[in-house]
Amino acid sequence: MEKFLFRSSDGEEKALLSLAKGKKRPLLVGLHTWSADLDNQRDNFGPPARDRDWSLLLPSFRGPNLASNHRAREACASPLAIGDILACVDAFCERYPEKVDEKRIYLLGGSGGGHMALCTLAAAPQRWAMVSSWCPITDLAAWYHENPHYAPHIAACCGGEPGASPEVDREYYLRSPINLVDKLVAGRVYINHGRYDRSVPYTHSLRLYNALCQKGGETQFLNIFPGGHELRIEEAFAQLEAEAEGKELTS
Repeated sequence: MEKFLFRSSDGEEKALLSLAKGKKRPLLVGLHTWSADLDNQRDNFGPPARDRDWSLLLPSFRGPNLASNHRAREACASPLAIGDILACVDAFCERYPEKVDEKRIYLLGGSGGGHMALCTLAAAPQRWAMVSSWCPITDLAAWYHENPHYAPHIAACCGGEPGASPEVDREYYLRSPINLVDKLVAGRVYINHGRYDRSVPYTHSLRLYNALCQKGGETQFLNIFPGGHELRIEEAFAQLEAEAEGKELTS
């Protein structure tokens, strides 16, 4: 994969790019996990994207959601981080208009990438033909108490622990997909979660899906599978390919 530089709202950011050989091909945007950066999914997403002759973008969006990241407050679904992903896609479409089918732009992520995929979908639901989100965190305040290992990193991203101040609580609220249902209901998304996930309880996805149903959502789908905290590559690409080829999944 080659380096792809693009302009964000406040400077230059970077991504990795694998360009399709054909013209007007699907574009897949792959998101890194909570504790990683842009090359985290290179080996997972690269081969199946190349096999299908899809372009693949792996953007960095302010780095990992860790206290050790000096840009932690800008990471974890901040407006700047979401803006990076959207700016990266716009830059690709401007530079390679002959390569991309703008009606077939997809977003894929697991764990922290699944969380980020949902927040990015909420920001621009019409930009994505479909989003595949795996084992996502949908409520940061709940997860702070559910997983003590990640609590310091969540606090670093949101400016403190839940309840520290109204300003901090607002950060938790705005960065949590469970509070973005009114926007998510306009998008098309497959939400996938392992029933035995010990890192992010599957109830994060279940609560979000039920909230979307209560809002009358008809283009959101839930897959609770007998597994743990994982992104199942073959299944994810089956979802994406079915969408790209205009087919219906049978299960």
